[in-house]
Amino acid sequence: QVQLVESGGGLVQAGGSLRLSCAASGRIDDIDTRGWYRQAPGKQRDLVANIDNTGRTNYGHFAKGRFVISRDNANTVSLQMHSLTPDDSAVYYCHSITKSHFNFWGQGTQVTVSS
Repeated sequence: QVQLVESGGGLVQAGGSLRLSCAASGRIDDIDTRGWYRQAPGKQRDLVANIDNTGRTNYGHFAKGRFVISRDNANTVSLQMHSLTPDDSAVYYCHSITKSHFNFWGQGTQVTVSS
């Protein structure tokens, strides 16, 4: 089992920046890939960015050039977001996939970008 806890969401003005963090606990040695998804009301859940154990990253098209995912330490992955727009408003979920292909999700953290 892996537990994921997000932090750092909140309200920010358009053009601003926000940093989300995800702390993992439990069997973190089993994790292969960690990342972030987001879901706005009435929309599907989309990949924002992820990073695997080799450091390879993958970004959603809307995140390229504005968001950066990083591994802060063995437990924590962060998402630095810049140039935010109201379209970035959503619940952001931390996600991990283990080497045995089990998926784990955090509870989500709300990001609201005001115009």
